[in-house]
Amino acid sequence: MTSITFFLCEQMLATSVALPMEQFHAAEAMHKAASRSEMVPIEFRLASVNGKPVKTHTGMMLQPDCSIHDIETSTITYLPALWRNPKSVIKNNQAVLPWLVNQKQRGGVIAGVGTGCCFMAEAGLLDFRPATTHWYYFDKFAESYPRVVLKRNHFITRSDNLFCAASVNSLADLTVYFIEVFFGESIARHVERHFFHEVRKAYPQVSIHEALHAHPDEEIAQAQSWIQQNAHWDIQMSQIAKRLNMSLRTFNRRFKTATNLTPLQYTQNVRMRTAGELLHTSNLSIAEIAFRCGYQDLSHFTSLFKKYFGTTPSQYRTTVRAKLFSAE
Repeated sequence: MTSITFFLCEQMLATSVALPMEQFHAAEAMHKAASRSEMVPIEFRLASVNGKPVKTHTGMMLQPDCSIHDIETSTITYLPALWRNPKSVIKNNQAVLPWLVNQKQRGGVIAGVGTGCCFMAEAGLLDFRPATTHWYYFDKFAESYPRVVLKRNHFITRSDNLFCAASVNSLADLTVYFIEVFFGESIARHVERHFFHEVRKAYPQVSIHEALHAHPDEEIAQAQSWIQQNAHWDIQMSQIAKRLNMSLRTFNRRFKTATNLTPLQYTQNVRMRTAGELLHTSNLSIAEIAFRCGYQDLSHFTSLFKKYFGTTPSQYRTTVRAKLFSAE
């Protein structure tokens, strides 16, 4: 059973729970509509330290389903953003700290947003690991947790199964990644487009994608960097393997192990993200964009783009560049 736990505490931002939950529910609905295969439903749980209702910073009361102590394991645990200085909230919720350590040891994913990342830092989970938080709290965070490697220029960080998102918008991007893991790339792109198509391009997509797919294989990381810089050319994987002094078979195996994608799939993903960006920000023709992304065959490019984004390039451009208001 896949379970997702949303930790509730006083002074939290309700959107830290509502937005990712709505994204996951949308993904479930899309999967059900697109597939005849049965899927084990995701169990969503709202949990506070003692199972009692909590008041958000706006005065809204949230009713948990249970106490954290009633939950043995959680596939993903979300830690909410907190309003203003988080110290008092963390002090009043000390019981969650050993529970988070236990979840980490059991292999569960923990995702904090904004100052909610302080829960992980307070528990010692982020010691000597990269992390981020809301920009307004950078200095206080660095002072309070000097052993944490604070990444001020990163919107999302990952270390093993610990994720930090700088804001609720970043948490939404992170949730799209989780949806891709559970439901696949096509549904993840659908969710992304339906929730954010009017206001996308909040952050550099490639850097976020790489942060979320970090791995320790330095030679494969070099290959990824080379592909990103040369994706517009006709890339021969055998040449990359040769540059790294590997056989093509070894290169393919190590690349798949490190990234969970084949080199070809990875290259296509880089090209599709570039194509989406060009459709959003440029007036280039679709044929020119296809060529700049390494595709000579326009119909092949269109087919791949539709598979990745769930819509044609022209429809995508119309959607992401639609005016929210009109003077007419």
